[in-house]
This record gives sequence, structure tokens and C-alpha cells, in this order.
Amino acid sequence: MHAARSPGAPIGVYDSGVGGLSVLRHIRAQLPAEDLIYFADSGHAPYGEKTEQYVVDRALLVAAFLLERGIKALVVACNTATVAAIKAVRARYPDLPVVGVEPGLKPAAAATRSGKVGVLATARTLKGEKFLLLREQISAATQAQFLLQPCVGLVDQIELGDLDTPAIAALLEQYVAPLLDQGADTLVLGCTHYPFVKSGIERVLHAHGHPDVTLIDTGDAVARQLGRLLDAAGLLRQSGGDAASLHGYTTADVSALAPAFANLLGLHPPVEKVDV
Repeated sequence: MHAARSPGAPIGVYDSGVGGLSVLRHIRAQLPAEDLIYFADSGHAPYGEKTEQYVVDRALLVAAFLLERGIKALVVACNTATVAAIKAVRARYPDLPVVGVEPGLKPAAAATRSGKVGVLATARTLKGEKFLLLREQISAATQAQFLLQPCVGLVDQIELGDLDTPAIAALLEQYVAPLLDQGADTLVLGCTHYPFVKSGIERVLHAHGHPDVTLIDTGDAVARQLGRLLDAAGLLRQSGGDAASLHGYTTADVSALAPAFANLLGLHPPVEKVDV
């Protein structure tokens, strides 16, 4: 075990922006004793239109920064970064427990009745070798058909913080309606930003007469996997003693991340801007 790691050390949670807060919410609910550090690489976002090498380089820099702050585990709470970079992060830090997020194709294949699953994600996620291999494997095993829908511009709008704007409503209509027209009865929220506009997606479903479409969000499964890895490594922090802490870092302006904590999670942790 790395000398710096102990059960009392914090967990790092990393995303290109504020989307990973949807995963952080599940981690806090399932592992309430754990200290958490949230890193939003908003100064270099969105990742969805960047090259794969660019995302790998950012992920390795952020991981190094968080390790300097003593993290015992890393959650890559970003679908795009998981697809592009998690292999490189694990190779660089083989002793560090690392959990990624990936679109929930397997639970979606189990949930679908029509056999057609819509996947809402960034363009980079949908082009990634890891994602395409996963789709191929699950399609072969289940005969589910995955309808891929890149959601260009949606992350940018969610990052602005107001989730009920006409711009977001228009994008959700543009991206969700064609999947319904093709017979999808299950939709995968394939980006950690998207659970924050779940109510807007549900409005589109109702407007098109499909209120029974199943939405798949994998944040809960990520938190469970993190708990399993920490437990296996003897790194779970026992409850009791001091209250768990939360600290935010961002490569953009603090005025973006601090309101996101408040508006999306009702939290007010200290937030610092850093150059990484």
C-alpha cells in the first residue's frame, strides 16, 4: 500500500466540470464518513469535442494534483475522461483504486422491452474505442440495439447553472425526440451532467406521449463500486469522530463551481481556483 494512503485520507472526484456532482451526490449518500475533494477542470472543458490525447493529458495532470493532496482513491466522474483516459491513469498509478463511469448499457439492455435503447452522450464518448467495444459486447449478448445520440452543446448549457432555460429545453427536444421516433423505450444518461436535466428529459417524454420510458443513471453503481474497492483495500473510513469534509478545486473561476455546489446539491464547501 502507498505510504500516504490511510482510511482517513480523502477520496478525489474528478470531472471536466460540474457534471460529476451527480456522482458526488451518490458517494456522499452511500459513504457519508468519507472526506471528499472535488476537482472541476472547467477551464479546459468541454472534453466532448477535444482529442483523446488532450483528455489523457488532462486526466494525468489532475490525478497527480489530487495525489499531492493525499487522496486514497480516485473517481473519474466523467464519461468522456473514463472512455479516453482511465486506462492511462491506472497504468501510471497501479496501486491507486480508480473507479470510472461509463454509460449504463448493460442495465439498459436488461430494462428495455422494445430492444431499442437510446444513448445520450458526448461526441467523444460515443467515438471512444472503450465505449464501442462495450456496445458491441452487450449487443451481441442481449441483441439490444443501441441508438447513439451525440448531444453537442448540452454540457455547455448545463455548466451555466440554470437548468430550466429555453436553450436546454430546445436541445433536449432536439436530441430525445428522434430516439423516441425510432422506438427507444430506455434512455441512457451517458454523461454525468445529464442527471441534472432529468426533469427536462421527462418533460420531453411526456410531451411525446412516452412517460414510461426508463432513464438509466449509473451514479449509484459507481458509488457502490467505490465502496467495494475501499473495503477490499482496508481503506474505508469508519463513521464517528469528525464530520466528513468536502473541498472543491476548479481550473476556471470559483464563481462557476461554488454556485453549482449550492444550486445542485445545496452545499457550500470551500472552493479554490488552481492552475493545473
